[in-house]
Amino acid sequence: MAGSGKRIGLKEIRALEPGEIVWDSAVGGFHARRQKSETVSYVVVYRTAEGRQRWQTIGRHGSPWTPDTAREAAKRILGQVVDGADPAADKHAKRRAASVAELCDLYIADAEAGRLLTRRKAAKKPATIATDKGRVERHIKPLLGAMKVAAVTREDIDGFMHAVAEGKTAGRTKTAKKRGLANVRGGKGTATRTVGLLGSIFSYAVRHRMRPDNPVQGVLRFADGRRERRLGDDEYKALGEALRAAKAVQVWPAAVAAAHFLTLTGWRSGEALGLKWGEVDITRRTAMLADTKTGRSMRPLSDAACAVLRTLPRSGDDTLVFPATRGEGRMSGFPKLWAKIAKLGGLPEDITPHTLRHSFASLAGDIGYSETTIGALVGHKGRSITSRYIHAADAVLLAAADAVADRTEALMAGVVMQLRPAVG
Repeated sequence: MAGSGKRIGLKEIRALEPGEIVWDSAVGGFHARRQKSETVSYVVVYRTAEGRQRWQTIGRHGSPWTPDTAREAAKRILGQVVDGADPAADKHAKRRAASVAELCDLYIADAEAGRLLTRRKAAKKPATIATDKGRVERHIKPLLGAMKVAAVTREDIDGFMHAVAEGKTAGRTKTAKKRGLANVRGGKGTATRTVGLLGSIFSYAVRHRMRPDNPVQGVLRFADGRRERRLGDDEYKALGEALRAAKAVQVWPAAVAAAHFLTLTGWRSGEALGLKWGEVDITRRTAMLADTKTGRSMRPLSDAACAVLRTLPRSGDDTLVFPATRGEGRMSGFPKLWAKIAKLGGLPEDITPHTLRHSFASLAGDIGYSETTIGALVGHKGRSITSRYIHAADAVLLAAADAVADRTEALMAGVVMQLRPAVG
């Protein structure tokens, strides 16, 4: 061993032969070693509080590492050891730290296994997980996937948000379905919602001690950009014509019925498409939904909505009221079928099934019903009736459901009616 016990300087470094080590006399454990090549590395050896011996490489000789700068680095490392740290293990852990892509995969896997709970203490729904997957694969992984979880900063999240808003992840991408393609759009709304998902993903990372903080916190997001569109009188009439035309050209009957039912109830489309016959009591004009966005929910049914249900073939309690064209699963093709129905009536493209929900609630407000009554009709958060002891809607709610549905049917028939104020 060359020059053992000397204060390392440039002279000692130049004198090192291949395979030799020189130990520093000023800082215990600090030394320089030469490999079989010309490379000389500065290293410090220490023992952890548990007695484990660690060898941490500081760097190779050459800018910025000289004997003096490496010696100061060795002092800092040894100071951390005195405070109970293990710098070599921390450095190794950082090198092996999960990437953002790996973090996202862990998050999705736990969500699919039901280990991630929402604010109402329930597992994420499959439709929500599918949306999360799409945002991960189409936006998060392309822009942040290669970064280490611990290295992501608030500035990185802010830059990500603006990149998505500007359309840098836009394009057409394949889906899991055979020959399936998704038209990926950017925009401020997409950026805001994806940053919201990132907040949940990094909260998951904090809980699993992958980093100490959430870099999404403090990022100023865009306004969501969602517009609460409602149908006008002429559009209601056009919708009525579209539903009649859809029956004539033999659009899938369950889809036509579902569109009609949504118009008359203001339900979320997922609630209607997931409705099973065992949840419906036509005699009492009540639907008891076991699992909605806001939890267990009882909904009153108008006579008009019940009339739509009576047109459909009923089988077992576990079968769907609005079945798919093939198989026993949900009607995943409803958005395309809705677009076909809307086109038959010449309705604008921005009229969606959600528009029907907002239109129903707005129409109820026009008639004069209170927010509490409207919330009970459409299942708004905190407003729906969820008591385990309630099995049928009361007369007030049934009257309200009838009033709004009758007004809706009249508008779809092109009948102009004078609004009469209601109390509820």
